[in-house]
Parts: sequence; C-alpha cells; structure tokens
Amino acid sequence: MSLVASKNTQISPWVLMLAFAVLVGPFALSFHMHYPDEMYYTDASVKMLQNGDYLTTYLGSGELRFKKPIGTYWTVLAGFKLFGVTPFASRFFFLIAGALTIGFTYWTAIVLAGDKKIAGISALIMASNPVLIFSATRSIPDVLLVLTMSASAVGFAGLIRFGDVTPKKYLWILYISLALAFEVKGLPAAALGGIGLIYLLVNPWKRISLRTLFHLPAILVAAVIALFWFAAMWKIHGPTYLDSFLEDQVGTRVASRYLLIFQNGFLAFGILILIFLPWVLFAVSKAKNSILKVRKEDPTFFWFAILWGLAILGMGAMTSKFYERYLLPVAPVLAILLAWILVRAEFEGKRMGLIITSWFFILLNSILFLFCLWLNSNLGAPVLIWIQLIIALLILLYLIRLTTKSIKLPKAITYGFLLLFFLISTGTYQISLPDQGQQIKAFAVQEKIDASEKIGFIGNLHTSSKIRIALGTGFQMIDLSRYEFRDQIGTYDQLIIEDKYLDSIDASGFQKKVASLNWASRVIPELLKNAGNPDFEQILEEKGQKYFWLQRISEKN
Repeated sequence: MSLVASKNTQISPWVLMLAFAVLVGPFALSFHMHYPDEMYYTDASVKMLQNGDYLTTYLGSGELRFKKPIGTYWTVLAGFKLFGVTPFASRFFFLIAGALTIGFTYWTAIVLAGDKKIAGISALIMASNPVLIFSATRSIPDVLLVLTMSASAVGFAGLIRFGDVTPKKYLWILYISLALAFEVKGLPAAALGGIGLIYLLVNPWKRISLRTLFHLPAILVAAVIALFWFAAMWKIHGPTYLDSFLEDQVGTRVASRYLLIFQNGFLAFGILILIFLPWVLFAVSKAKNSILKVRKEDPTFFWFAILWGLAILGMGAMTSKFYERYLLPVAPVLAILLAWILVRAEFEGKRMGLIITSWFFILLNSILFLFCLWLNSNLGAPVLIWIQLIIALLILLYLIRLTTKSIKLPKAITYGFLLLFFLISTGTYQISLPDQGQQIKAFAVQEKIDASEKIGFIGNLHTSSKIRIALGTGFQMIDLSRYEFRDQIGTYDQLIIEDKYLDSIDASGFQKKVASLNWASRVIPELLKNAGNPDFEQILEEKGQKYFWLQRISEKN
C-alpha cells in the first residue's frame, strides 16, 4: 500500500510495523532496562502458573493485589504459556501491541480521510513517538491501553464518517475495544470512551442518533468482556477487592490541591508537545491556514481529537503524580490530526527543515554507533551483537542515502529515531546483561540448589521479579518485608540477599556465596572509563553490585 500523490513517500503500514518490532525488539525482549511496575504483572503471572489460579493476582510477597484489572496479567501469562517463563516471553505481546498501534493509527486515518498520504504520515508520527516506544518495551498496562483505545478510534472514525448509516462492524470494533481497554486499565478507559460517545450524540456537525449507537448485541458482548473479571473477584473475594481497586483508580491517584492540579496540567501540556517532536515544528509554517482547512474539511473529527486531547490533559492534571505515559491513549488520534495539518500545510515541500532533522538523527546514530563499537571491542561481545552492529551500519548508510538524495525524508526521520533504540541495546548489553536473574539461574544450576525449599528474598523488588522469572515456576521465592525481614529469615533455609542488606543480618549460620555481580548504576561512569583495562574484572568485583545466595548450615555439619 503506497501513498498516493507523493512520489517521494511510500509507506506500507505492514513494513512500518515490522520495522518497529525489529528495531525496538532487541531493546525490549531482554532486560536491558527494567521498569519497576513490571514486577506486579510478572510476579503475579508466575504465581498463576504455580497455583493454577488464573484470576487472582498476587505480589511477590504472596499478598493479594487488586489495583488493576486482569488484562495486563493475562497478556504476560500468554507470553509465559507460549514461550516459557523468560524475559522475552514477559514482553513479547507488549512489543507486538506497540507495533499494532501503528497499524490501527493508519487504519483510523484511512477510515476518516480516505487519504493514504495522511494515513502514512500518521503512522510515521506514531512509530517515532518515544512514549509508545518505551511503553512497548515494558510489561505494564499502558501500551495495551493505547492499542485498545486506537482500535476503538477505528470504530469512532467509522461513526464520524458514515453517521447513522455506519456499517455494524464499526460498532462491534468500538464496543469490544472499549471493553478490552476497561479490562486493561479500568476507569480511564471508561472515561475516554464515555466522552467520545456523548460527543457523537451532541456534536452539531454530524450527530449520531441514540438508536444507531445502541447496538444491543455488541453492547452485551462488550459488557460481559468488561465486567467478567470484576464479577469473578466479587464472587471469590467479596467487596474487599473493590476497595483496593477504587483506591488506586480514584483515591490515591486523584489530586485535590489546586496548585498541584495546575502544575500537573502545565507539565502534561508541555510533554504532549514534546512527544510529537520534531513533527510539530514542521506544522508551524502555515499553521493557521492548515488548521482552518482541516477544521473545515472534517469539523466532527477535528473537535473530537481536540476534546480527547483536553480530556487526557484534564485526567493527567488530576493525578497526584503525573507520568508521561498517561498521555499515550489519545496519541494515535492526535497523530492523525497532526498528520492532516502537516499534509495540508504541504510540509514535504519545505525540505530544509526535514533534511536538517534527518541529518540530526544520522549524527546521533553515528556517535552512538562509534561508542557501542568501542565498548563492545574493549569488553568483548557475542556474534549476535556484531551482527546487530552491522545491520545498524547498513540502515545508517541507507538513511544517509535518502537524506543526501532528499527523498522519503519523513520516513528517514522515523527510521532514524527507531535506529537509536536498536543501537542502544548493543551498548546496554555490556552494562545490563546478563541480568541478575540469568546469573542467579546459572548459579542455582551449578550449585544444584534444591528447588523444593522456599527462598526468602531481601533486596530491590524489581530485581526480585527478574530473578523470579529466571528461576521459573520450579522455585518458590518470597519477597521479605523491607522493614521486618530480620524477623522473617528464621523460617528460611535459603536466602537471596542484596549486598547492602548483608551486614544488617546475622549470617553466621549460613554458607555465603556470590550468585550475581552486575554494574552498579552509581559506578557506571567509572566502569565505562575502565573498559579495556586489563584489571576491569577486578574493578567490577570491587565496585559492582552483588547478590548473595545464603544456604543455612545444617546442624550435622
């Protein structure tokens, strides 16, 4: 599928989705970085496999946790079921969700505008969205929420375009997508969906009748999907679970101080602009005329996008602590609006800005390539890393060719942005891998650790989740309380403990061995300076972060 009326820009959404998955994949599918909230979903999924209860969610400590619906847990669980309990499996479907979001963005634009050029630019903007990229590398709800909300946008687009003669498929897409979004995130999805439906009923440009929206079969199926887990939890655990869920959804997350609301709102607006860089800069020229053109061409969609944008800013402002990922659910719709404005502004005709931007990303990638080449040459790397660097170099040369010939510049910018993450993973390979989980798994195999005994863990909890994934379902590891672990260790014959906690317990009754040694974040600059030093391993031993495996010494010994 190529863009019409554009000799230079040809965008296939399938190729772009594949490129996104391939270029972001190396960074996503191993623990080059680990986001703390991932532990809630991976820990619970390992527990589900161990006890066969696929509805109830637990923390690594064994406590119940009901703060989020079941959708994200089941996504992690599906990866574990398909590929086994590994870092790759925990994030696989989240990476795919990120790629599919690009496809749904393209589809929504096609339904709305019927213009492959607008659709292609929309997909490029979304593929280079840094919040989408980072969310696709983490097993947390945000990328699943944007996927389901972008799918619902296809339904909204069908209603906006066809009005009361909308084909029923768009109503099915709309309601099923909103139901899945509710099972991923809960009330934020319901709020955005409700705002969108009310807008369709009352907007003055193309009102949709209640009779059209009230498609009973789709609504009933969606209601079953949306409420199934909540009904199951009520039956199994009673109303206690609902208190925990509502506290997270509308309690601790909702700000009540006016100054904080203003600060969060201002921050959210600023970040909303930043996540669409550099594309918003290309819209500055002829901004007024191009915005007026888009508003005139399709006022129903124009104000729908503005309304969703304002709604997400309002929800972000009301949180007690704002994160940039809260803006992601409406990013596809805003990407389409921005692409429409850019096309009407004939931004591809102003080549100088596009060329400068493309060269900027080429320069960044070149610097990063040289750094990663130097780091891997000094510290040694497996064949796969060298293959990855060769592929990166070939892509970099391709982008240089496009830029020097001044062709397909929007595509060059997006691919240049994605290439940064592909290259970063060749550098973080040396810093982050093998992660603590992989090292401790190798230690357990080497030492022939008895998997029948429970293991107490003392240390950073998101490190605990990496270790739990590596050890798999054969080991029972329990996170001990940060404040009460001294009173708890008496019931465990095996402990995994972070080095900084070792001096705070009486380890005289245990045999102690180093099970994991990694780059401590505080000494990364010093370790990088010593890359290639013959004494590097000794420096790492002295400065690195250690996890110890403690085995209780039996009385007969």
